[in-house]
Amino acid sequence: MANNSYSGVKNPAGEANHDGEFGCSLKELRALMELRGAEGINKVQECYGDVNGLCSRLKSSPVDGLTGQPADIDKRKAEFGQNFIPPKKPKTFLQLVWEALQDVTLIILEVAAIVSLGLSFYHPPDTTDAAGGVEDEGEAHAGWIEGAAILLSVICVVLVTAFNDWSKEKQFRGLQSRIEQEQKFTVVRSGQVIQIPVAEIVVGDIAQIKYGDLLPADGILIQGNDLKIDESSLTGESDHVKKTQEKDPMLLSGTHVMEGSGKMLVTAVGVNSQTGIIFTLLGAGDDEEDDEDDDEKKKEKEKKKEKKSLMVTNGGAFSLQTDKKQDGSVENRKKAKAQDGAAMEMQPLNSDEGAEREEKRKANLPKKEKSVLQGKLTKLAVQIGKAGLVMSAITVIILVVLFAVDTFWLQELPWVKECTPIYIQFFVKFFIIGVTVLVVAVPEGLPLAVTISLAYSVKKMMKDNNLVRHLDACETMGNATAICSDKTGTLTMNRMTVVQAYIADKHYRRVPEPELVPSSIMDLLILGIGVNCAYTTKIMSPEKEGGLPRQVGNKTECALLGFALDLKRDYQAIRNEIPEERLYKVYTFNSVRKSMSTVLKNADGSFRMFSKGASEILLKKCYKILTASGEPKVFRPRDRDDMMKKVIEPMASEGLRTICLAYRDFPATDGEPDWDNETDILTSLTCMCVVGIEDPVRPEVPDAIRKCQRAGITVRMVTGDNINTARAIATKCGILQPGDEFLCLEGKEFNRRIRNEKGEIEQERIDKIWPKLRVLARSSPTDKHTLVKGIIDSTVIEQRQVVAVTGDGTNDGPALKKADVGFAMGIAGTDVAKEASDIILTDDNFSSIVKAVMWGRNVYDSISKFLQFQLTVNVVAVIVAFTGACITQDSPLKAVQMLWVNLIMDTFASLALATEPPTEALLLRKPYGRNKPLISRTMMKNILGHGVYQLTIIFTLLFAGERMFDIDSGRNTPLHAPPTEHYTIVFNTFVMMQLFNEINARKIHGERNVFEGIFNNLIFCSIVFGTFIIQIVIVQFGGKPFSCQGLTIDQWLWCIFLGFGCLLWGQVISSIPTSRLKFLKTAGHGTQKEEIPEEELDEMEDLDEIDHAERELRRGQILWFRGLNRIQTQMDVVSAFQSGTSFQGAVRRQPSSGSQHHDVTYVSSPSHVAFSTATAATASATVGCECVFP
Repeated sequence: MANNSYSGVKNPAGEANHDGEFGCSLKELRALMELRGAEGINKVQECYGDVNGLCSRLKSSPVDGLTGQPADIDKRKAEFGQNFIPPKKPKTFLQLVWEALQDVTLIILEVAAIVSLGLSFYHPPDTTDAAGGVEDEGEAHAGWIEGAAILLSVICVVLVTAFNDWSKEKQFRGLQSRIEQEQKFTVVRSGQVIQIPVAEIVVGDIAQIKYGDLLPADGILIQGNDLKIDESSLTGESDHVKKTQEKDPMLLSGTHVMEGSGKMLVTAVGVNSQTGIIFTLLGAGDDEEDDEDDDEKKKEKEKKKEKKSLMVTNGGAFSLQTDKKQDGSVENRKKAKAQDGAAMEMQPLNSDEGAEREEKRKANLPKKEKSVLQGKLTKLAVQIGKAGLVMSAITVIILVVLFAVDTFWLQELPWVKECTPIYIQFFVKFFIIGVTVLVVAVPEGLPLAVTISLAYSVKKMMKDNNLVRHLDACETMGNATAICSDKTGTLTMNRMTVVQAYIADKHYRRVPEPELVPSSIMDLLILGIGVNCAYTTKIMSPEKEGGLPRQVGNKTECALLGFALDLKRDYQAIRNEIPEERLYKVYTFNSVRKSMSTVLKNADGSFRMFSKGASEILLKKCYKILTASGEPKVFRPRDRDDMMKKVIEPMASEGLRTICLAYRDFPATDGEPDWDNETDILTSLTCMCVVGIEDPVRPEVPDAIRKCQRAGITVRMVTGDNINTARAIATKCGILQPGDEFLCLEGKEFNRRIRNEKGEIEQERIDKIWPKLRVLARSSPTDKHTLVKGIIDSTVIEQRQVVAVTGDGTNDGPALKKADVGFAMGIAGTDVAKEASDIILTDDNFSSIVKAVMWGRNVYDSISKFLQFQLTVNVVAVIVAFTGACITQDSPLKAVQMLWVNLIMDTFASLALATEPPTEALLLRKPYGRNKPLISRTMMKNILGHGVYQLTIIFTLLFAGERMFDIDSGRNTPLHAPPTEHYTIVFNTFVMMQLFNEINARKIHGERNVFEGIFNNLIFCSIVFGTFIIQIVIVQFGGKPFSCQGLTIDQWLWCIFLGFGCLLWGQVISSIPTSRLKFLKTAGHGTQKEEIPEEELDEMEDLDEIDHAERELRRGQILWFRGLNRIQTQMDVVSAFQSGTSFQGAVRRQPSSGSQHHDVTYVSSPSHVAFSTATAATASATVGCECVFP
């Protein structure tokens, strides 16, 4: 891709250099797609005559598309490339090992071990008496073993961590490829409309594009209806761009279709599309940034990336910035910062100090984490770490002081110069003990436990039809207190059928027989349904014999087409007669219009428009209605009210969606109307009929909603449907119970109640409504966003609400983004909605959300189980090491043993406890909420209770063990003395107690039966068993490196019995009511808002405001980057930066003010990149461009 010198392709049509057998080359097409608007049209006309000329050059037909023969497709892939942008290389295992080695405690241990190793090889002259009792020569040689053993265990820990990271990354790549495979697009091949994977699209394909699509390739519009595209991902302009064949037919990959539909001829795919070109400039394969990494690694990467972040060469600034959180929704392009024009002035390029200061200021701000758990854990880990640091420092100080007092004061030995290394060896030993106390105290297993738990849950959730895009969404879902759900397709089956109709003055309770409908009305009706439904919508024959016909496309339109078939008429014949190209004008459905209209031009120059839409909206625009004779009669407001009462309300109260079908004639004598003046066009309609469409409630939904309500989650229905329909469906689902005093509001009424006289939304007003609100009908996307924001920002209830939202339409993007967890529909959802979401429901079913809640709560409980276990070990090990060291001047648990305990605690326990499967019992309790501490009082009781038992046993063994077992005491042994049975028994009993306590830790709410469901978790059983086997090996054969002496069967049985005592003691603890123990405190709260200093809060708010301001700033300033030479310059800059030549002016990378996510980056996720090139001559000629890569 480096040799892109395609400057000045200006061959006239006659002398075009056609390599290959196609009528135009890759180079020409790429040059063509660089152009915009009028330039593009002129180029097409100049070179190819028109779009059809280009089609024939590419051997494609605008109507039938490609033939679809494999040989032809392969030829096109070879000539024009595949629709695939190569992903960046994953990290190698060695890189992950290197990252794991960066851990501070491990570095301290490595240094200590190396010092210990070095000193053990130094043998001073014979001055044994001065050295405070060093053992004889033979054993002095074994001094190196401890250092080597520590290094070995460090290597083990590093390899385990690296392996975990590696497998996690592998999982994510699997997930990514699954998402890529699932993304399909509609194309026409040999006259058939088919769906193919995005990667299979080739140049020359005719693609059908519709509302909500993310364009997968560059193309030229062949035919469009009311098409509007959001190109902000490429241009930064948030206004939607209208696309027509006459004015601007250029369509670019990575942009979103916000309205309308159409067909395009694909002209560039993969790395040759506009997005692909930019991606290649950035060297997709070499991108260091890895979204799937843990937070700690991100921090380390910041430093490396600062150098890479901005280059200033020859006076041209080339800024590159990849956003963490991929934003697909309209309003969230804020973060892709285009640094040009005024933005350049705001950020002086050369002020390194200013940049650094700014960096520091922003680094100090608390990250606005979306993840509740992450915040609590980070805070807890820091607190424990600090306590551990203090304890280890005190341990070292006490050991050093005791040694010095004992040696130089009590024994009155002089400091002999030759003995200095020996004294240093003692000090190093003390230091190692101190570090091991720290290692045991710091719960570095926490991030591991969280990662394993989340990764395991995500994998299992795939089976429950939840495709998780952002890891922490899974855990946030466990805290959800409110779900705002769509009606159609989520609560209902999204299989629409017309069941009632009002035609020719008569209300039919079932679809009427064709002969009952006057033929004049029938012809009009079938013509209207045929042309005024999107041509992509159709009824197909059933997949299995005897099955229901397949509905393809918009389900409401499918119901109308089905209605035409029920009337024994064929809509397809009409479509064949009037192909899509012959439709004169189409006003496509959008959330503002709530209707769709299609205009046909008649042979005599008159026009006829067919409209369909929500009955109460369209009937207001009707002034005539067709009667039984087939003639129109005047339709007065009184008649309309009558019809509302007698027809529409009864239909809606049965849960039917009512649709009005109408038409209007524009006589030729009046001349051509002004089609852009919609209000004048969409009046004076004649009503043909009103139909009632049924969408049955999914059978499993009422039960799922009951579970939610029992679990303390409020379900609200937000729908665009009529209020009576919504109320009827809500009652069927169980959202509304008969006799409840809950609110059902329409969008208008909702807005009236929440706005003050000036029309501004007031939080206090929302607070009066939302706690009672259960159904919001006839709501616009803005209403949905307002409601979600209102509930999240509310302070009426003590706990902050955690809101989940479901959405399927493009317009749901803002609400999905705003929600704590956004669910997009996998089947009915548009690409835009999927992009804005956190979890994709692959079966569009509400009951899958309940599964997500269960998994989310399970993640939270798994972490708590792990914490309960880990903290018990921490408390005991730290106290034992500390007191043991102070009293006996040596830790009863040696450094290597501590590291083994740490491995059991951290890696194995996190695997065992974080993979517990969820149970229905999780749905019987209320949500924990954001402020619930990680460690409840019951858990604190368990931690302290078990701590007391374990300490009692350990100290008894430590100070009386030699008498009980009749063995030599292990206390006060010389420096390199061989291991003793005494200390081995202490170590072995300690590990046995941890193993049995791991079983206790499976329950955190004070349940008595700790074995319940233990065999459902094979990982847990195998880890406990495996640890036991390894412990036997270590004790019996570990010898000097593990400071172990083999034990007899009796001693082993005693160790196991004392360990088993943990289970019995656990029963005693759970008998004590927690409420009696007033002194117990909770721990692990998240950072409260009150704890953040005011000025920092202000700064956090500023960050958000800057984002909004920036959008405004960018609007008029960003020009399209054109000119092939400019791309060439950029290529040079990139190649220079890749080859690592030095650049002046280090400029910082801007930290994202949004939440940091473990994002699964995938093909349709836009990664935002800002370019700005300033030519050496004039700094003013700045061109900025942002681009999105599918």
